[in-house]
Amino acid sequence: RMSSFEVTLQQLNDLLADESGSYRWPRRPFHEVYPRIYVGDASLAMNVMRLKRQGVTHVLNAAEGNSFMHVNTDAEFYAGTGIIYHGVPASDTDHFDISGYFEEAADFIQEALTYRNGKGKVYVHCREGYSRSPTLVIAYLMLCRDMDVHAALATVRQEREIGPNDGFLRQLCELNQRLSAEGRFWNK
Repeated sequence: RMSSFEVTLQQLNDLLADESGSYRWPRRPFHEVYPRIYVGDASLAMNVMRLKRQGVTHVLNAAEGNSFMHVNTDAEFYAGTGIIYHGVPASDTDHFDISGYFEEAADFIQEALTYRNGKGKVYVHCREGYSRSPTLVIAYLMLCRDMDVHAALATVRQEREIGPNDGFLRQLCELNQRLSAEGRFWNK
């Protein structure tokens, strides 16, 4: 018999797939997945002019590092641009513990959205905008917007084709169990 935990993982994977049951690659480099929160790939992150045109005030790099699996930007890269930067050195592998960064990433996103009396916009990216960055945004919606894991994942998936790896989905399930035990979703 499957544990409720495994069922949840399957449910999340079902939410990620389209009607035909297949997983799609994102159609565009970035999407606004929640008001003033954008998720996307490295191309926009490297293009400061375009970020400024888009009105982005904050950048959260969920793939900070200098291997080919990462995106090699840092606070220095955005120095003098007025863009506020935060990096999370996550690897897109099943066994990477991204949950250790959920709180700090959520705090940064929240800070971005309250910036200049709610004028801030945050670009959350990794290499492809498919696994690491959407995972951090889903965690934000759970931690700061009191959404359960299904609602949070569906919110992001509705706007962008995403595919967090199973390890990340498990960690989101664990966060869901913790928040649920704390009574965070009582009004749902």
